[in-house]
Amino acid sequence: MPNITRREIRDSAMKLLFETTMRDDPVESLYAIAEEIDEITVNDAVRTLVDGTLAHQDELDELIQKYSPKRSIKRIPKLTLSILRLAMYEIRYDELTPTNAAISEAILLAENYSYYEEDVRFINGLLGAYSRDLAAPETAES
Repeated sequence: MPNITRREIRDSAMKLLFETTMRDDPVESLYAIAEEIDEITVNDAVRTLVDGTLAHQDELDELIQKYSPKRSIKRIPKLTLSILRLAMYEIRYDELTPTNAAISEAILLAENYSYYEEDVRFINGLLGAYSRDLAAPETAES
């Protein structure tokens, strides 16, 4: 298999994460289906992103809810939520991905796959607020 870019890895990971929101199948079954139809790349890098995001999903959802005080996580479209989870996972746990790169890539995914410009702005605003809080010195406990 030819080398694929980080962007392609992230794209495949987001598609698989989105599938997990739509189906009750175990993620291993989704990997097998993706490999069988050969439309979504499944390799170690994709698995690392998907498995890591799923392993931390509850924590990531709490953060997303914290930074989305006006919109319940249940009202966030599943595609938007999948993009946010992936970006938050990369920001928190992937030391090789700079925060700004994770945000830029999340916005690109939203621009490519979302029907609504509002979703792109929502992702940008939420991740921007989160990254500003990460960059700010600890001044007080929340």
